[in-house]
Amino acid sequence: MKIPSIAIIGAGLGGLTLARVLHVQGIAATIYEAEASAQARSQGGMLDIHDFNGQLAIKAAGLFEEFQALIHPGGQATRVLGHDGAVLFEQLDDGSGGRPEVQRGELRRILLESLPAGAVQWGRKLTQVTPLGDGSHQLTFADGTLVTCGLLVGADGAWSKVRPLLSDAKPAYAGISLIETWLRDSVRRHPASAAAVGDGALFAVAPGKGILAHREPDGVLHAYIALNKPEAWLEDACADPAAAAARIAAEFDGWAPALTALITDSDTPPVLRVIRQLPADHRWQRVPGVTLVGDAAHLMAPSGEGANLAMLDGAELAQAIAAHAGNLEAALTAYERALFPRSAQAAAEAADLHEILYGPDSPHSLIKMFSQ
Repeated sequence: MKIPSIAIIGAGLGGLTLARVLHVQGIAATIYEAEASAQARSQGGMLDIHDFNGQLAIKAAGLFEEFQALIHPGGQATRVLGHDGAVLFEQLDDGSGGRPEVQRGELRRILLESLPAGAVQWGRKLTQVTPLGDGSHQLTFADGTLVTCGLLVGADGAWSKVRPLLSDAKPAYAGISLIETWLRDSVRRHPASAAAVGDGALFAVAPGKGILAHREPDGVLHAYIALNKPEAWLEDACADPAAAAARIAAEFDGWAPALTALITDSDTPPVLRVIRQLPADHRWQRVPGVTLVGDAAHLMAPSGEGANLAMLDGAELAQAIAAHAGNLEAALTAYERALFPRSAQAAAEAADLHEILYGPDSPHSLIKMFSQ
């Protein structure tokens, strides 16, 4: 039986991995991405790619050698600091860990470059999906383009336009948010903060708040300031970019200047990243011709697993389609049967991690976790 035309909505890591592994299997697919080009916006910072999920997807994509060339040496180093700047825990990167760090943008680049010309259609913002009754769907894009597909895959993130075909679930505020900052040329311009962060990841956490940072290539310090505050408070605090840094830093009064400088000395205005999540046990009944990968399927609090899970979703869906080439519904059933329990477990672990990071026993709970 002929494999139906496959439309993937979203050119994030999950959608790209799906398209690439399908390509490796000799199956064509088209990605429709709302952004105008691959360079339309910054792709964020570092990702730790795990040997038990993300790296498996990269191997299925046939890109492991290219991935290894992207690894940031020393990036797996970890330290926990007290609010006074004292080192409470430290683990150096000896190269033996299973979570090497790479830049998200570079990982996305090698995936994009591995696809045939035309596989990604840029500037295609999905506005409407119309089921045609036989498992196929008509897609309407903002530019007026109409496309009919036999398989529709939502890889379009938290506010997926595809998810409503399967589920009524909507992302809800997780109770804590991150404020993103960047300090560039840190060794020369911000030596105290660079020394505090060290070679890899920094965690300076306390009940209800924290300063997390990572050293990226070229001396860039990329920080996330965590605050357990109502969403309205955070939006008000960040409404005026000129005043936002001082207001956020005031929540860390008395903390070491090398830490609070990660807020006040940012080269960019602080950017609010509201954390939202789907129900931990989010799942849906099988609907012919449509499924989800990545955050569209299992949006959860940051835990280092989001990108890894999205790529594994994409790889496993592609492999299921190839293994059940004559039966698309059997492929989707097999994929979702593995997806649902894996996602629920990861979401529960993400919630546990946030309690460890920002709960009443922080930072001692975090040190205990790292020491086990």
